[in-house]
Amino acid sequence: MLVNNGLIGLREGLEAALVVSILVAFLVRTDRRSSLPFVWLGVGVAVLLSVGFGALITFTTSTMSFQQQEAFGGGMSILAVVFVTGMIFWMRKAARTIAAELRGKMAKALEIGPWAVAVVAFISVGREGLETAVFFYSSVQSAGVGTTEPLIGFLVGIAVAIALAWLLYAGAIRFDLGKFFTWTGALLVFVAAGVLAYGLHDLQEAAILPGLDTLAFDLSETVPEASWYGALLKGIFNYSQRTTVLQATAWVAYVAVVLPLFLVRPRDRALTAR
Repeated sequence: MLVNNGLIGLREGLEAALVVSILVAFLVRTDRRSSLPFVWLGVGVAVLLSVGFGALITFTTSTMSFQQQEAFGGGMSILAVVFVTGMIFWMRKAARTIAAELRGKMAKALEIGPWAVAVVAFISVGREGLETAVFFYSSVQSAGVGTTEPLIGFLVGIAVAIALAWLLYAGAIRFDLGKFFTWTGALLVFVAAGVLAYGLHDLQEAAILPGLDTLAFDLSETVPEASWYGALLKGIFNYSQRTTVLQATAWVAYVAVVLPLFLVRPRDRALTAR
């Protein structure tokens, strides 16, 4: 699950880090460095809230029965898919305008006072943090191998994201953020499809959805999850050696609908319709 969670950490971390760098750069360039501590205050509170939310989810599930855990885990997985789907489409649309929007919000906050600056930073980073906590929890649940390996991948992705954001802020590197978010967004479509399939399997095990014993395929002998290639497929696509018909149908349907909608820009679709 290193690749899977590394991608999540990189994508979400870079979005949050870019937001912070935009806010900091605006204050520095407008000679309002005195407000920087309030930006870091808002960011710190947002991070603590996200970590606390993740801990709350984990503690809550530890006190549940098996069926309750499966129902809760399935619901959280589907919620995570909703979050990540909305996130990749929102970032595709906002990639070119996010800097101007954040500068505008920060300018208004400065007129109100320093605590408004902290609120802007908190809201801007907090949304990403809560989404990340939900998606990371679902990914850890689907891994089925404890939290160590997914956590390592996630932290590595976060570290790379922070380093990239700092280098971009310092002007040491330049790359096309639009293409970056397009490529990572496309990969996250497959990750989200796997999380969706796993969430539906949880709901089947909780007896909320039918078809637990109706299998689309059983590759336990040919492509076992314990093999290196099975582990690779599970880490990237959330592959399950025993997949129900509902899981397989949901995975294919999600990718078939979301991926083309994401890759084809609205302007491209308008031109095609003419």
